[in-house]
Amino acid sequence: MNRKRDIIILAFVAAVMLSGGNAIADFTFGEPTDLGERINSPADEVLGCISADGLSLYFNDWTDSGYPVRPGGKGQEDIWVATRATTDDEWGEPINLGAPINAASRDGSADISVDGLMLHFCSDRSGNFDLYVATRATTDANWGEPESLETINTMYGEACPRMATDGLTLYFCDIYNFRPGGQGGTDLWVATRATTDDNWGEPENLGSIVNSSFHDFAPNISADGLSLFFGSKRSGGFGSWDLWVTTRATTNDAWGEPKNLGPPVNTSFGDDTPAVSYDGSTLYFKSRRPDGGDLDLWQAPILPVVDFNADGIVDLKDFSKLAQYWQQNERSVDIAPPIGNGIVDVRDAAVFAEYWLQGAGPFAHWRLDETDGNTAHDSAGDYDGTLYGDPVWQPTEGKVAGALQFDGTNDYVSTPFVLNPSDGPFSVFAWIKGGAPGQVVLSQAESRARGRNWLSAETLTGALLADLTTDLAPEPLTSHAVITDGNWHRVGLSWDGASLVLYVDGVEVAEKTQSDVPSSTRGLNIGAGEDLDAASFFLGLIDDVRIYDRAILP
Repeated sequence: MNRKRDIIILAFVAAVMLSGGNAIADFTFGEPTDLGERINSPADEVLGCISADGLSLYFNDWTDSGYPVRPGGKGQEDIWVATRATTDDEWGEPINLGAPINAASRDGSADISVDGLMLHFCSDRSGNFDLYVATRATTDANWGEPESLETINTMYGEACPRMATDGLTLYFCDIYNFRPGGQGGTDLWVATRATTDDNWGEPENLGSIVNSSFHDFAPNISADGLSLFFGSKRSGGFGSWDLWVTTRATTNDAWGEPKNLGPPVNTSFGDDTPAVSYDGSTLYFKSRRPDGGDLDLWQAPILPVVDFNADGIVDLKDFSKLAQYWQQNERSVDIAPPIGNGIVDVRDAAVFAEYWLQGAGPFAHWRLDETDGNTAHDSAGDYDGTLYGDPVWQPTEGKVAGALQFDGTNDYVSTPFVLNPSDGPFSVFAWIKGGAPGQVVLSQAESRARGRNWLSAETLTGALLADLTTDLAPEPLTSHAVITDGNWHRVGLSWDGASLVLYVDGVEVAEKTQSDVPSSTRGLNIGAGEDLDAASFFLGLIDDVRIYDRAILP
């Protein structure tokens, strides 16, 4: 711990506290974890919602076969609830909601109101998928008989109801793709009402900015109404289904262009039906990723972005922005949960201090967002790269803003010496699109020994490979994850001093025990092999190259 640095931070916090709306900071996601065998059974589970207090989790079993898939069910698909005493406890054994919520039908997509007295869900008990609502007098009382939402339900099928916290806005999706006014595939819709005693008005399609010509499904609105999460099969994703989010500045503004949540939440295995905890600290969703069962429920921590000026370093420059908006409504620096608490205060300063002490940020970071010139600037350190050949800046074609186009002949970027991998743990990550078998994404320039093509495509299959071979570890680490299919992929390598691990799109694709890696004090080649062999030059786009001086997860 740097005592002098810590004293400076604490003094700065104190100075701000003595000086004297709704707010959400940008966020990223921690590594997802399976909710465990009590929730996830050998059957399939589909997420409904998490209660406002975080103590009740609603979900349904699911089947294409039309038969019960979870023991104790009442019909073809049922709604279940698991509870816990505190948010630090494990989930208890799920309980079937029973009649009158569950019937001899397919019942699912439960959504509980903030006060716990109203439950919306979908069911085909009438022969068609419709939306229903049930109420109860107290949270200890039994649910009353469900009522059909007649002003919303149509012959086209409705599912996945999600009510805003004020009870005046209801989001849902059509299910049969034919509802008039749609954009193609399943679409997201919204209905409103003046008071909670009124019927829902005529639903409106969320339009072509939010909905695509592909399937858009399972909306989930954040507690402050400023972020709408959903699942989609639209292009630009990582798998058959991905999680996306659209945001707006206020509840009176239009929704913005949806953004893919990216790894580690999205994978190539299909991820959807999102639900964000009321305090904004956790994202719940369902996934077919192989670490769990066939279709399981997962959770991922939502981590605040504290590098406010995006320079790759969390420091006093970032804290000065937090101080600038002290006791004000500024969403970009309100980083402490709950989401939308409406004020920048000491809780946000405490969260900032936690990340400062962890030393977040890459050691070197080439964003590759330039528009001209022969320099690839390092936004995290002093390792600016020099362009060779004739790579072309593509300011609007990157996965994260711009990217650099390589021609596969003689284009590459050379950097000064960044780190010696044998000195200790390190990680590297980059976005790529294109490439061919045998081509290299990132290497350490050749010296006397070989084995420094950090990230490349295997010569026969185009699968991700790391060639950090030594006398004791003579074989490269090879995966089965093909990265030369013309789609965007985030490729990565991490070494913790004991094991090498390869990642593609946030998923571990290969691992082996290796206690040493080649030593070198040479610079890096972006887009070419260690010896600049003609076959190693990359053909395609490379974006957002990051080096960490520690082993991290993607």
